[in-house]
Amino acid sequence: MTLPALLIVDDDPLIRDSLRLILSDEFDIHLAEDRPQAIRLLRDMAKPPELALVDLGLPPTPHRPEEGFRLITELLAHSPNIKVITLSGQNEESNARHARTLGAIEFVPKPCGPEILRELLRDALRFQHSEQTEQGAIHSQLGIIGNSPPIQAMRSQIELYAKTPYPVLIEGESGSGKELVADALQRLSGKPDASYVVLNCAAISPNLLESTLFGHAKGAFTGATNAQVGFFEKAENGSLFLDEIGEMPQELQAKLLRVLENGEYQRVGEANTRKSNARIFAATNRDLRQGVRNGTFRTDLYHRLSIFTIQVPPLRTLDEDKMLLLEHFKDFYATQAQRPPFRLDAAAQDAWRRYSFPGNTRELRNIVIRLTTKYPGAEVNSRQLEAEFDPQPEMNGDAKAEQSAEIRQVLQQGGFDLDELLMGYTARYIDAAMDLAHGNVSEAAKLLGIARTTLYSRMEAVQKHKAQKVQ
Repeated sequence: MTLPALLIVDDDPLIRDSLRLILSDEFDIHLAEDRPQAIRLLRDMAKPPELALVDLGLPPTPHRPEEGFRLITELLAHSPNIKVITLSGQNEESNARHARTLGAIEFVPKPCGPEILRELLRDALRFQHSEQTEQGAIHSQLGIIGNSPPIQAMRSQIELYAKTPYPVLIEGESGSGKELVADALQRLSGKPDASYVVLNCAAISPNLLESTLFGHAKGAFTGATNAQVGFFEKAENGSLFLDEIGEMPQELQAKLLRVLENGEYQRVGEANTRKSNARIFAATNRDLRQGVRNGTFRTDLYHRLSIFTIQVPPLRTLDEDKMLLLEHFKDFYATQAQRPPFRLDAAAQDAWRRYSFPGNTRELRNIVIRLTTKYPGAEVNSRQLEAEFDPQPEMNGDAKAEQSAEIRQVLQQGGFDLDELLMGYTARYIDAAMDLAHGNVSEAAKLLGIARTTLYSRMEAVQKHKAQKVQ
């Protein structure tokens, strides 16, 4: 029997080896010591791991949680179904709340007993398996729960656009359910037996994305020992869902545009032209219009993709749908865990309605999972519930003015090396954007108006600059 894959990311080799020894009888273990190595591992795996254990304090800043926060975001961008547990010495309550808001299902302080950790992983795996069968239970609602005007309007758009042959661009924040919209479009397309292929553009190394999309000929590049069918061929006359389309490199955007315009493409390393009738659904949590303005996304491709556009509303705007989602997931996870459902007292229900859910439906589901585990059959009060929330402090007018004045002062100072000044300026805005986005790299890039790959390169440049200063 194939063991479920578990990715363990920790910079301490003793902890990595100990966890492998403890857990290898039940899980297929993959080890990484930092975020870049974890992402390389992830991209090389035939399919995403079911589970991930992530230390928040990772190099190059092992005493701060930002690298761990970024890795959680990247893991879930690669595959939203990965169940992430943070196992960390970064034990501040604010870190735990941030990690859970970004999508981790639980935060476990070090040290943790092996049996406690094993049981948490087993529970996470059970919840993941149950979610894979969930869609059938809500098929009649297109997989989308809610009665608020924004949700009703979105359902109407789905029904209207589904049977047309044109591309659909799905826009919305991380965790809001864009993949559910794509699934609903495919189910209503009138082609129940047609292929439906999903590709996350952020999950594939940029230099491999072209061959993944279009396929490659034998010998096209080092390691291409056999010809490979691409996703356009796999989709045949069905649909191809391109998630995180905003992360597609510019040189590849032109080739995607050609397919959209006339259905033609070529495998990498092959001269003959092939044809595709696949319909494209694309999704993004970035503002592609801003990408067009700053030159990171092609204008013509944007207009081809956005013939029809569906905006997935953030959960904070859905009012009583928060309660509908609570009831649905509460009963669902209680049944799957074979535990009596928890219930919220009146004050907790008010707190639930007021909370903004910055992590959207993904965060809501994970909160329900934790409450189901911690309080089976019990009444949860507002104090217990709010311990699962991530506080959202807002910067007041005085603080904004002070920050603005400080930035102006830095710009007006003389006697500094220009590169030093610009690097400090860059670092300041990157830090501010990462704070506002709670470690979500895609959201921070959106705030800064740059591509996520550009943000990574600038963060690495800042780190290298700091290291040179220390030396």
